[in-house]
Amino acid sequence: MGWTIDPVAQSVLFHYSEDPEIRGFEPHVPRTNPDVAAAVWAIDAAHAALYWFPRACPRVTVWANDASQQRQLQQAFATSAWRVQAAPRSWSDAIHTCKLFEYRFDPEGFDPWPEAEGQWVASRRVSPLSSAPVGDLVARHRDAGVELRLVADLRPIRDAVVASGLPFSVVRYASADPPSPPA
Repeated sequence: MGWTIDPVAQSVLFHYSEDPEIRGFEPHVPRTNPDVAAAVWAIDAAHAALYWFPRACPRVTVWANDASQQRQLQQAFATSAWRVQAAPRSWSDAIHTCKLFEYRFDPEGFDPWPEAEGQWVASRRVSPLSSAPVGDLVARHRDAGVELRLVADLRPIRDAVVASGLPFSVVRYASADPPSPPA
């Protein structure tokens, strides 16, 4: 889903990685999206929660950008949070033990990527301003007012999110564990 709101100039952009020693980011074509131009990818603060997971963790996210959408989110997903993120329950241990690092970038030279709200791209090598451990990912979600749901099957929430008309993102869905058949 592309931007549902106009991009706003940022004072800082972020990248999240389990690698604590990245000194520079080179433009690359993502394996999961081979048709896009090589870029360095970053996320803005309002959407950063999308990456508070182990890199390979499948997840579905839905959020509200205004009061009307907040009411819709509350009704559709029985939540008071401004964002709901769901991941497979089978990833619970990995989420609890992940050592994730937040890299900060100067936004100069980044442009909004039109294909996904909150994502920014640069066509040149980018050196981070700083990096720091994120800490407990579950606590990070809670402290930011983001509802984290660990579910047996991502399919129902993915279907509900896509049908909701709200802004959403689906990451690494192809690698989601299919539910086991009943015994």
